[in-house]
Amino acid sequence: MNSIFRKSLLAAAVAAMAVSLSACGKKEEAAPAAEAAEAPAASDTVTLKPGAETTAGIKVETIAPQTLARTVSAPGEVKSNDYRSVQITPRVPAQVVRRLAKLGDTVKAGQGLVTLSSVEVAEAQGEAQVKAREWARVRELGEAIVGGRRFLEARVAAEQARAKLIAYGLTPAEAGKSESLGQFTLVSPRAGTVLKDDFVEGERIEPGRAMFLIADESAVWIEANLSASDAGKVVEGGKARVKVDGQWLDGKVIQKHHLINETTRTIPVRIELMAAGDHIHNGEFVECRVEVGSLDNVMAVPNAALYQGSDGGWAVFVQKSATDYQRVPVTLKDDLGEQTIVEGLQAGAKVVSQGAFYLNSELSKASFGEE
Repeated sequence: MNSIFRKSLLAAAVAAMAVSLSACGKKEEAAPAAEAAEAPAASDTVTLKPGAETTAGIKVETIAPQTLARTVSAPGEVKSNDYRSVQITPRVPAQVVRRLAKLGDTVKAGQGLVTLSSVEVAEAQGEAQVKAREWARVRELGEAIVGGRRFLEARVAAEQARAKLIAYGLTPAEAGKSESLGQFTLVSPRAGTVLKDDFVEGERIEPGRAMFLIADESAVWIEANLSASDAGKVVEGGKARVKVDGQWLDGKVIQKHHLINETTRTIPVRIELMAAGDHIHNGEFVECRVEVGSLDNVMAVPNAALYQGSDGGWAVFVQKSATDYQRVPVTLKDDLGEQTIVEGLQAGAKVVSQGAFYLNSELSKASFGEE
């Protein structure tokens, strides 16, 4: 009897212990679940205090589908506009007497550039004076006295002597002067900037040597090198953009070469750019974007609206209310220069065009606070 009673007590104790262990296990399993339920989800929305958007300089643009120009990017080089440039060269052997203009000077049409001295010019000036005096004497006597033939010969000889001086490079005013025989001044035939002045005073200059290069830099050429397939889509008169010193300037395609460059296997496309100020220089390398068609029904955002996250992905901030801005991931499709075509936005989205960096920093601070 006592043996049976002890066995019953032992069985009851074992059962009670099993129930207790089971309850403890359930509490331990429930604890992590409760902690997980209490942990808040990571937020992608920034909430600003009223008026903070003004202080941060935040600006918003409404994005809608639109038709934009399709462009191709190509390297380019600034070149002088040959149609607005001129080389100054002597037409007879001469010696440099005095320089009147130097590199970088802005000159006007008709302005003197250099004074030269030439034996040939001196001889031609002496001959012109003799013939001019003879023509004056014959003209005073009159055709009736000297005869028609003599009258004509004297007039033609005087005109030829004067034309010879002008052909040597003298101005009409210099051709009629009788003092300082042999000296004459080369003048600029157009207004522009002196880009080259390769000589020194006292140097003897042979005919045809370029002493000055003068160019009107108000309009320059950009030679953009495009592949044959892209160049075939470019039309003369089409739009182009050129990036100079971090600034995009508008230009126009004026010509296309018809021969492929054998070294680069590209076709040069000539862009005319109306230059403002002295920040575009001959020989400078630039970035070009040339129109080759159009893109229909695309969404584009300003480049300032884009920022890259730590994971390498791109995103923008979209305004959801007066104070709430949500981070929205986007996929970059095409770079248009100052804008980028993206996917991932809905039509009518109010995208932050300025202030995305500030919002991103606020979002980052909030995430650190949660951690």
